[in-house]
Amino acid sequence: QVQLVESGGGLGQAGGSLRLSCAASGRTFSSYAVGWFRQAPGKEREFVAAISWSGDSTYYADSVKGRFTISRDNAKNTVYLQMNSLKPEDTAVYYCNADQALNTIIVGASMYWGQGTQVTVSS
Repeated sequence: QVQLVESGGGLGQAGGSLRLSCAASGRTFSSYAVGWFRQAPGKEREFVAAISWSGDSTYYADSVKGRFTISRDNAKNTVYLQMNSLKPEDTAVYYCNADQALNTIIVGASMYWGQGTQVTVSS
């Protein structure tokens, strides 16, 4: 069982930065791949980024590539999403998710999800 809690959301300015954190409970967290999804009002949830259990492999949506960076600290049971060069279209609720298979993360079929954190980017 893995429980996920996101934090770090809030109001950002276009061109600015925010860092989201996903804190996990469970002793086996280091064996799970983790991802971030987002959902804007009136839109479907979409993939943002994912990282393998070791941190050696990362994947990004084209819309955030070069601006966002996903990383993890398994000693702290935490995954981070550093968001730079923010755009108003990044406004959404951001969710972290975890699963033992990275492919499952990327298609949004993860076993575990957090409750989400709101990110609002003003122009």
